[in-house]
Amino acid sequence: MNIELKIKQTIKKYKICNKKEKIVVALSGGKDSTTTAYILKKLGYNLVGLHIDLGLGEYSEKCLEAVKKLCKLLKITLKVVSIKKMYGCRMCYIRAKVQEKKKVANCLVCGVIKKWIMNREARNMKTDKIATGHNLDDECQTFLSNVFKGSLMLSSNSGPISRNLPDSKRKFIPRIKPLFFIPENEIRKFSKKMKLPVVYEKCPCAVDSYRIQIREFLNTISDKEKENIIRNAERIIEKLERKNPEIRYCSECGEPSRNMICKRCELLKD
Repeated sequence: MNIELKIKQTIKKYKICNKKEKIVVALSGGKDSTTTAYILKKLGYNLVGLHIDLGLGEYSEKCLEAVKKLCKLLKITLKVVSIKKMYGCRMCYIRAKVQEKKKVANCLVCGVIKKWIMNREARNMKTDKIATGHNLDDECQTFLSNVFKGSLMLSSNSGPISRNLPDSKRKFIPRIKPLFFIPENEIRKFSKKMKLPVVYEKCPCAVDSYRIQIREFLNTISDKEKENIIRNAERIIEKLERKNPEIRYCSECGEPSRNMICKRCELLKD
């Protein structure tokens, strides 16, 4: 598979970004976000990097080092946000405190907090779009998970670019996923072939058994079948009736939200 060509086609078809925009790439240190930054830079897009240091010991140290090497290689500026400096403790402690009160998966807690930080930092950096490394396998996992849990409306904003609701205060930064149609195994091959600075080991906290079960199922089908899942998901999502006519703003923190209180503030509420 020619990954670069596939990304070009996705950008053109879905109009997810243009070269006049300033794009912040959410860099984790993994193969997906690293490949996203590498190819967007090669294609001539205006990039900056954003890394959220979760404070997960040696794993986080490796990720930060990989991100720094990448940004030096691509000659792009990097902003690092430390969870410990922001909240006074590491992500594992935040997660544990939340799970004392609520039965939620590890990745959900981390994901919600990271999205909140990404949007705020991207706005402060005066960027136009947030690029993430979500790939075809990720999107299939999310869609099937929502179907199996009876929460299909959670997929209503999915796609290569976020389906934005009216945002009167212009606080929400649109998210783009250039790797939306690229299988995970192709990204791994590409990143190794190009010898990109990547941490290939999994996050030590990624033990969400339900999502792992879906991943194991997807590993038994072909990349073409995964693409068929997403193509059909697109058709379904287009027909979903969206309940909220516009973006709301959290009564606690003022950030964009689907409800009166955003997911982050709801999780962290005593």
